[in-house]
Amino acid sequence: MDLSGAGGLTDDRVLLGRTSTAERVADILRTRIAEGYFPPGSRLSEESIGGALGVSRNTLREAFRLLTHERLLVHELNRGVFVRVLAVGDVDDIYRTRRLVECAVVRGLGQPPFAVDGLAAAVAEGEAAARADDWTGVSTANIHFHRELVALAGSARTDELMRGVLAELRLAFHVVDDPRALHEPYLRRNREILDALRAGERASAERLLARYLDDSRTRVAAAYAQAVDDPTAPAG
Repeated sequence: MDLSGAGGLTDDRVLLGRTSTAERVADILRTRIAEGYFPPGSRLSEESIGGALGVSRNTLREAFRLLTHERLLVHELNRGVFVRVLAVGDVDDIYRTRRLVECAVVRGLGQPPFAVDGLAAAVAEGEAAARADDWTGVSTANIHFHRELVALAGSARTDELMRGVLAELRLAFHVVDDPRALHEPYLRRNREILDALRAGERASAERLLARYLDDSRTRVAAAYAQAVDDPTAPAG
């Protein structure tokens, strides 16, 4: 993983096309933060990122401003722009938002069959990463699972909201010392939700998801609190 300041962004340059905008740059950086290329506390270099994406300093600064508004970045006077380090209370708030949105998406799915191919791909991605002992990869696959779940609503606004929420959540994941203990239990639970939706059992899927999010909130908040209080201690 490249943490030198550009995070391997040169490959993303083609996503900008001819009409480079701050919003598109922000979307690329948001995705990179969510997928772990820029961990909490890391400084984002204007020179490296602007050069990798081929955008002007003004465009990049506007993208930084947008992501600061989304609480993913912070600007420190005379020091630069940094990926935000969450407070413990932020983790609880993220999970409250997730429960409201994700459970509402499942509840409002309508009649089966449901389009679960994206969910199935994310489950398979997570299981493959676990077999390879790649727990960062499992974390990324889990983010993909919940993005695909929200995408079932067919709402661009909901997708946009949850992209930011899940990117914030990833900031908490980076701080926890034992990603396997944090993520492994949810591999099975992701598959259970997928199986319920495949069977057309929307109410069952919602119950599974609600319990999943409540349990995850408790575990992540506790592990994060321990990690930020004592970064050398393992997450319990």
